[in-house]
Amino acid sequence: MELRDIEIFLVLAEELHFGRTAARLHVSQARVSQAIKAQERRIGAPLFDRTSRRVRLTPLGHQLRDDLRPVYAGLRDSLERARLAARGVTAVLHIGMLPINVHDLRPYWDTFRSRHPAWDLRISHPAFADLFGDLRRGEIDVLVAWLPVEEPDFTVGPILFAESRVLAVAAGHELAERTSVSLETVGDFQHVDIETRPDYWFESYVPSHTRKGRVIERGPLVRNTAEILTRTGMGEAVALFPSHMTRYWARQDIVYLPVRDVAPLPYALVWRSDTENDLIRALARTVRDLGSGLTR
Repeated sequence: MELRDIEIFLVLAEELHFGRTAARLHVSQARVSQAIKAQERRIGAPLFDRTSRRVRLTPLGHQLRDDLRPVYAGLRDSLERARLAARGVTAVLHIGMLPINVHDLRPYWDTFRSRHPAWDLRISHPAFADLFGDLRRGEIDVLVAWLPVEEPDFTVGPILFAESRVLAVAAGHELAERTSVSLETVGDFQHVDIETRPDYWFESYVPSHTRKGRVIERGPLVRNTAEILTRTGMGEAVALFPSHMTRYWARQDIVYLPVRDVAPLPYALVWRSDTENDLIRALARTVRDLGSGLTR
């Protein structure tokens, strides 16, 4: 099995959707289907149960996924280390970001690189399906996450920035002509939801109740920011965001309204306590030395 075919299998095992897998890997859906069929012929049994409505792993598929994950990660890491060594880079810090404002945080990344020229950074955006999973599995070293994070196996480091909130609504939504909204108004509409998250943590991002005690209804489940905006743009739900979304993800079908009575949302470095190392400490020190970003 080729490395690319292993990658296709593992991404499909995570997404359980041929279209999303193809989009994520920048290949055609036919290429995904061909790779999976070839693997199943080689093995002699189905890896996925497929119907017109859903895709799920067979017991054999579960076993293969669990066996291949560490093998694929090891191969990928070995190739990456070889490429980096050729450039004189001796270590890489993998950072997962929940917010999308990578450019706003460039002073931290650039200062880290200038202080430690033999080290490098790699930034990715974890899938919503398992927001803390990448950190716990060691696929990333540090997560940029909103607070509070109260997981017993995590260390919360310095705050990078805090931002005011906006409400995304469809361009034709009844709120779209307003200049701002209150949290109380959010309670009139369904809000998108994500499947796997600690309740206390999501509560700080989208409160379950308004200040007057009205329930903010949780709506359709989403896997990523693009799905949030699609659902919102279609008028199926509304969505709270940090305000940098207005600069990083403007769309003709979306209007962003300032939420005037919600406190700024802080984002900080978070890492597994048992994996703290020199690179993590160096990044935390860089953030502390530069100071947290401006509250927007």
